Amino acid sequence: MRKSFPNDRSIPDITPRRSRPHTRRKSAVIGLMLLIMMFTILMGIGLAQAFEPQKWQSLQRFDPASAATAANPPANLIAAETGTADIGTIEGTIDPVPANLQLGQELYLENCASCHIAIPPAVMPTQTWQVLIQDPQHYGVVIDPLRDPNRRIVWNYLKAYSRPTSDDEKTPYRMQDSRYFKALHPRVNLPKKVNLGSCVTCHPGVNQFNFRQLTPEAEKNAG
Repeated sequence: MRKSFPNDRSIPDITPRRSRPHTRRKSAVIGLMLLIMMFTILMGIGLAQAFEPQKWQSLQRFDPASAATAANPPANLIAAETGTADIGTIEGTIDPVPANLQLGQELYLENCASCHIAIPPAVMPTQTWQVLIQDPQHYGVVIDPLRDPNRRIVWNYLKAYSRPTSDDEKTPYRMQDSRYFKALHPRVNLPKKVNLGSCVTCHPGVNQFNFRQLTPEAEKNAG
């Protein structure tokens, strides 16, 4: 028989409950794994943005008319806009080229001057260059056209130093058909058919990509 006491009350059970260390450890491990996964994903995204190579687009996506504002800037204008510290000349050439276009000129000369005289980009319209640098049919000769990223680098150089044709103008592929070629020779009696070999007649420095040097006879006529 239970012995009663004055003011007898139920005594609460203050015995601590048994904890479940295994369950708590499992939850902690899962939480840690989720944090690691999130950190790894964020790091991967950051590294991808920092080191992913630039994706070169096809030249076909470019509108040649957009090159109008960057067409053939004179050397003094380039110097004023970029500063003399950004201007350099490639060995063997005479005209200064901005630092960001020097590699384009170098690749252009490397790929074109090795087979024939490399003409200044200003001689032909932008649309002509756009086709020439990616067409394997090169004036009756099958060639391996430039591929990205070299093609893109050369294209930036050619686009900067050439002008687009008018909307109603047919794209020329021969120098004698290019109005820009004719504009560069305002007082020269050009033959009906002009070829690359005839350039050296007036420009003895063409092999050094120097079209400013003229023979005495050509200089006399130009004056």
